[in-house]
Amino acid sequence: MTGQRILVTGGSGFLGSHVAELLIKRGESPIIPRSREYDLRNPSVCMSLLEETRPDMIIHLAASVGGIEANRLYPASFFYDNAVMGIHLMEAARLSKVRKYVTCGTICSYPKYGAIPLKEEELWDGYPEETNAPYGLAKKMLLVQSQAYRDQYGFNSVYLLPVNLYGPRDNFDPVTSHVIPALIRKCLEARKQGLPSITVWGTGQATREFLYVEDAAQAIVLAADNYEGREPLNIGTGREISIRDLAALIAEKTGFKGEIVWDPTKPDGQPRRCLDVTRAKDLLGFTAKTALEEGLQKTIDWYTANTEEAYGRQA
Repeated sequence: MTGQRILVTGGSGFLGSHVAELLIKRGESPIIPRSREYDLRNPSVCMSLLEETRPDMIIHLAASVGGIEANRLYPASFFYDNAVMGIHLMEAARLSKVRKYVTCGTICSYPKYGAIPLKEEELWDGYPEETNAPYGLAKKMLLVQSQAYRDQYGFNSVYLLPVNLYGPRDNFDPVTSHVIPALIRKCLEARKQGLPSITVWGTGQATREFLYVEDAAQAIVLAADNYEGREPLNIGTGREISIRDLAALIAEKTGFKGEIVWDPTKPDGQPRRCLDVTRAKDLLGFTAKTALEEGLQKTIDWYTANTEEAYGRQA
């Protein structure tokens, strides 16, 4: 994609900022619209944005996201915002004759009780886990749109399914954050305050797969360069860890020596999450490079050095 005009929605956000940085390192000049100036939920705004920027390629990463509690509190907002942003932007891209369109979906679209490891061809084999189903289904509809536009209009749209991400510039808000930043903040604050324990939602038995954000950015750029297929691509590591073991690892790395108390009255979410990443390896040559322990240390180091920025990003 060298020399093309590349629009990255969400390019100042968590994942998008890392994708934009990677493009800049390659000598590209990505176009990064600001959400306060361009509300992508408005179809006329989407058209205006593309008329102003005239991109050859769009990497659509703008999203409304959050952890279990945020999804429980705001299911309608997560459904509406993610669905209409993607739907309106892709239609505007088609009308503007954008050459290639890359969409990121979510592992939350997979069935609650899918066979592990989760394979792309089994994406439709059941209903998603209830606490984040509205979000997962909204993003899943963008795959339907992508394939329909390819079939009817010949529109070159590809769809990626990244696993849970973490890393520098993540959201550390205690209400809306995902599990890794939430645990990092909780452990560091408990250590600072000398608290004897922290409480964590659920039983700790659920498993998750985590992908360091810089590795995710690499996969997205590889797909933008090389992938032309209509079928979705899983993006992950192919390795899972229980939330109980994750919490113990984060406690160790943050120096929190107190007790971890589990609250089984709160939901665990999906019982297991682990992707089959064979297709991405075969078609993109992508393999995640950052081990979980290394990525956690980098994330903790960034947070401790940039606490004010971390709090500002959640505002």
